[in-house]
Amino acid sequence: MLATLLCKQLFIHFLKHKKFLIDQKKKMLKEELYNPSLDFPLFIEKISCKKLCYQYNNLSPENLRDRYKIINKILGKVGNSFLIEQPFLCDYGYNIEIGDNFCSNHNLLILDPGKVIFGNNVLVGPNCSFYAIEHPTNPNDRKVGLQLPKSITIENNVWICGDVTVLGGVTIGENSIIGARSVVNKDIPPNSIAVGNPCKVIKTINH
Repeated sequence: MLATLLCKQLFIHFLKHKKFLIDQKKKMLKEELYNPSLDFPLFIEKISCKKLCYQYNNLSPENLRDRYKIINKILGKVGNSFLIEQPFLCDYGYNIEIGDNFCSNHNLLILDPGKVIFGNNVLVGPNCSFYAIEHPTNPNDRKVGLQLPKSITIENNVWICGDVTVLGGVTIGENSIIGARSVVNKDIPPNSIAVGNPCKVIKTINH
């Protein structure tokens, strides 16, 4: 009831200022500067996704069937066989793709105004975050609410250890391992072991 009232009040606000007439979603999907506060339908999409995440996180852990169904509603693309431990949070969901045999531990956070794509056989440790969005360096742009989506790509067979943060615009190459508590702000080449803040390659994997 309270949520419905809030949405009505916000809609009146958007209608009054004619903000709902500006389609910011197209800019977001093109990874251009956009202002989410100017697009009421985009706001509703985020609320709907948060609601599904809430439902997912409050399911009993053994209720695997319903967990599977809700994740399929949230994410844009789901491969064969996956496990996403609760809790899990994201913004829109439809910008996230997971490949076959995806597995993430507890407290996975994905901010997905930009695309976030995981390949096959990806392992993600606990307390990991993926930020496919950044704010402008210009304070005037930040002040008016502008944001810039930046996609993230995690290729096949990558293992991301616990407490890792991956920033927007990053690609982690296949077979690579990212050490615990790393902050990945640049591309990591395939077959690498990389650690640290900022994350740097320390070893090449021979196989």
